[in-house]
Amino acid sequence: MAKNNPLIVIILAFVVLSLMLSLVKAARINITTDQHALLALKDRITSDPTNLLAKNWSTGSSICTWIGVTCGVRHHRVTVLNISYFGLGGTLPPQLGNLSFLQLLDIRNNRFSGSLPDELAQLCRLKLVNFMFNSFHAEIPSWFGSLSKLQHLFLSNNNLVGTIPPSVGNTSSLRVVDLSFNQLSGTIPSSFFQISSLESLDLRYNHLSDSFPSIIFNLPSLQAIRFSSNSLFGVLPSHIFNYLPNLKILDLTSNMFDGQIPSTISKCQQLQILSLSINNFTGYIPKEIGNMTILKELYLGINELQGMIYVA
Repeated sequence: MAKNNPLIVIILAFVVLSLMLSLVKAARINITTDQHALLALKDRITSDPTNLLAKNWSTGSSICTWIGVTCGVRHHRVTVLNISYFGLGGTLPPQLGNLSFLQLLDIRNNRFSGSLPDELAQLCRLKLVNFMFNSFHAEIPSWFGSLSKLQHLFLSNNNLVGTIPPSVGNTSSLRVVDLSFNQLSGTIPSSFFQISSLESLDLRYNHLSDSFPSIIFNLPSLQAIRFSSNSLFGVLPSHIFNYLPNLKILDLTSNMFDGQIPSTISKCQQLQILSLSINNFTGYIPKEIGNMTILKELYLGINELQGMIYVA
């Protein structure tokens, strides 16, 4: 057997060593990018009542050990940023958009204000965004529609204004959307009702003025529609209930819907809560409602309805 050429062995060893050093250098650059992004957030904090970030987010330790931060095992990049319930006040820096491996961003129950930086559109791996119970005063950015992996979007209990961008409904992986308790106006994007994976849509307590979307495709996953306390109007299209086989909650309380309650609502055999009170519904209560055997809560008060409910 021929002996190995020492020169070839040396060259191969040099190549391997160079590759390893390049990978280490790249990893350091990436982790430094994540560190700069988190430190930029720390610099934007104006209120940290328990000094959590002040004491814990230190350059003397790895960011993967910082409170609220989780890193991936493989790349050691930040995959989760969860600083919920910290009581923090401040604004979000554009550098957060550099956390390119981030999958979960949860800052609920704090006092963040201002707008949502456009740079967050770069977080293409995001699956969950939770900004509930803060003080953001801005419009909902259209770039949410470009987050193709987004499954859960929670923006409730802020001061969001303007209309709901139709592009948000273009995210085909969405499962839960909660935009309730804001100051949103305009219409309900019909694109929401074309997302087959959608499980819950909560738009309660806004200033939406629109009729109930009539263009609805088969939505086998949709379990909850909560539209109460808006200015929605018109009749409920009777055909829509043919496409909501697993709907469990329908809450349209305190709107301006009129006309008759469609008898086809009984097609939603999984319905457990039906609230149509404080509207302008007229006519007879559909007898078919009495056939909805698993219905637990029924609210029809403050309308102009007639008749009785006959329980099967």
